[in-house]
Amino acid sequence: MVFHLLFIFFVYFLVATNSLSSPPSKSKTTLTSNEDVKLFFFKQTLDHFNYLPKSYTKFKQRYYVNFKYWGGANSSAPILVYLGAESEMEMPDEEFLTDYAASLNALLVYIEHRYYGNSVPFGSKDKAYKNANTLGYLNSEQALADYAAVLIDLKNSLHAQESPVIVMGGSYGGMLAAWFRLKYPHVAIGALASSAPLLYFDNITPQSAYYDVVTRDFKEASETCYKFIRNSWSEIDKVASQRNGLSILSQRFNTCYPLEQHDELKNNLKSQYFYSAQFDYPLVMDICKGIDEAAFGSDILSRIYGGVVAFQGNKRCTTNADKYMEDTFNVYEWQRCTEIVMPTGIKGNSTMFQPMPFSFKNYAKKCKKKFGVSPRPHWITTYYGGHNMKLVFRRFGSNIIFSNGLRDPYSSAGVLKNLSDSLVALTTVNGTHCMDLMVASESDSNWLTEQRRKEVEIMHGWIKQYYADIDAVGH
Repeated sequence: MVFHLLFIFFVYFLVATNSLSSPPSKSKTTLTSNEDVKLFFFKQTLDHFNYLPKSYTKFKQRYYVNFKYWGGANSSAPILVYLGAESEMEMPDEEFLTDYAASLNALLVYIEHRYYGNSVPFGSKDKAYKNANTLGYLNSEQALADYAAVLIDLKNSLHAQESPVIVMGGSYGGMLAAWFRLKYPHVAIGALASSAPLLYFDNITPQSAYYDVVTRDFKEASETCYKFIRNSWSEIDKVASQRNGLSILSQRFNTCYPLEQHDELKNNLKSQYFYSAQFDYPLVMDICKGIDEAAFGSDILSRIYGGVVAFQGNKRCTTNADKYMEDTFNVYEWQRCTEIVMPTGIKGNSTMFQPMPFSFKNYAKKCKKKFGVSPRPHWITTYYGGHNMKLVFRRFGSNIIFSNGLRDPYSSAGVLKNLSDSLVALTTVNGTHCMDLMVASESDSNWLTEQRRKEVEIMHGWIKQYYADIDAVGH
């Protein structure tokens, strides 16, 4: 996605009315192909919350700065910060978030999340990912403290102490943005939290909510497609129970490896339905067209295979998702097994999927087996809040935009109504996951362009009020 987000020898730069500035004091720089974007490595503290000898260990945290649009420190021009989440952050796309920066004359900063990409403690991923003793420093609280340390150092180095900071992020990064505003209001004056499922914790949102939206998306695309998918699971179970059933399914779905259990096939199908609903609604319609007009036969399995071909094209074979996951270590699993516990499951028969209720007991058992730790299902709401959000947040929170596309299954756990005049929910009926943060193009729908315009307008208001507050206190 666009969220894989930039200088190789930074000596100095000139920005608008600002004078020459030196690079951040704790950073090293290297030259990149984009002359406006500089790459830095910040000497980050391993543990911000303890004073044990190991806590003072340092590691290099990668971040990028785009100076092209900045009005400069002398004019206290704003700083927009993209908070990296659970993936490597490479050089940002040339146009990524630049519309926001150009509208606000802002400095653009992109910070990689600890333990991802090049921002790995202990010298290597092998050491950092070794066990719970080294992975234990990976959590959202440490990540937020990282961001604060980088930003304070950067502002000091640029002599931009009075430049207002606005943070933004998508999905998990959107949650981080909202939480950063709540925990570090002295560092950031506002936050844009895109597609942030802040309410999918501690049973605030019904566990089936994600799957309800996926089902609605497919049902709206085609009623017959929805019915074929709904009926396909029992048909797969039926074939699998036959003699040589797994071999038959492997052949029918042209899998890259022989199926060892039929749940592999079902998981692969569910993954494609989830992905298309979450990120690409036109792909939902393509899948449904492939199912409704299957060229491979009229029986249920032929129909479903028609959807597979529509999803991934005429590839040599169909990927076995479970086989791929077995060979892939995803460090985000550690976060899901500790504090990011989202009790998603399928209860009853209201969706196009078979029931699969969430069991915390089974969830905890898997986490214990994989990492030797037990999840903390109530920690997120204890540390950041979530229950009675409208009542609680309006008493102490401000300046957060919660943006959601209602075709995105995770919007079911997003903030969809204004909590106060400055805790604003922006929703789009046709939007999918994090669409507002994707690179803008001339082909964007009017509603998407308007959503971004509203977000910038709200940020302008925050910045204007910030400058008024500065004048009022005599700075």
